Amino acid sequence: MSRIAYVNGRYLPHAAAGVSIDDRGYQFGDGVYEVCEIRDGALVDEARHLARLERSLAALRMAAPMSAPALRFILREIVRRNRVRDGLVYVQATRGVARRDHVFPEPAGTASLVVAARSIDRRIGEARAANGVRVVTMADQRWARPDIKSLQLLPNVLARQAARDRGAYEAWLVDAQGYVTEGAATNAWIVTPQGGLVTRRADETILHGVARATLLTLARAEGLAFEERAFLAEEAYGAREAFLTSAINVVMPVVAIDDRSIGDGRPGPVALSLRGKFHAFAEISSLTQRAP
Repeated sequence: MSRIAYVNGRYLPHAAAGVSIDDRGYQFGDGVYEVCEIRDGALVDEARHLARLERSLAALRMAAPMSAPALRFILREIVRRNRVRDGLVYVQATRGVARRDHVFPEPAGTASLVVAARSIDRRIGEARAANGVRVVTMADQRWARPDIKSLQLLPNVLARQAARDRGAYEAWLVDAQGYVTEGAATNAWIVTPQGGLVTRRADETILHGVARATLLTLARAEGLAFEERAFLAEEAYGAREAFLTSAINVVMPVVAIDDRSIGDGRPGPVALSLRGKFHAFAEISSLTQRAP
């Protein structure tokens, strides 16, 4: 079956889907995006993803491309048309098509909206979690507002590729003071020798991860000790466990940082337990919805 994408009011074969070369997303990266997990034919944490999309749009002074009910309908229609049971749905909104000029177009044009979905074999993620992943640290060279889920991803791309070149799954980015900010595409966590969870506070230095927020809800419900604070790479080397979170990775155990084994070098019980319980605490939204 051919994949189907939604582009500015039309459902199109994926191979035929496209936007204008004058779209500001293409010209300037002037746009935002979201990625939502699909699991067992349902959307995971949809409300949190759409709330973050709204915050990102507001931060860039962009109007929403459509109402929230209309967008929720399109998400479900794209998932349905692509027959995705396990996978992801991707949403991208840009400031739209305009004459190339760095300043915002006046009057404001119509925002562009692209929605696509694809299947992912859950067994791949489960196998990766069973073995754990390796990460490497490198300097955080991103722009000053990574809390906005914008299309400004070139530093993330370069960091992720550098990690791949070094045989690692992910890059953990380190600020000028030596503190880990987050991963190139994930949030970073450690478990202290005393068993407490630590992850950086959600401020302007990191993306406010949806999976991160869900995991904190889980930790509170389970009565787990946790701190939202910065931690040095050196502290991470001595952690009992480490893991990363994202909508696609959920909770992914980290077994080595910069070629230094974490704990006993195997996925730890805290990370694996949190991974197993995650979806019981996430918002699960049915794909059934009438057109607005």
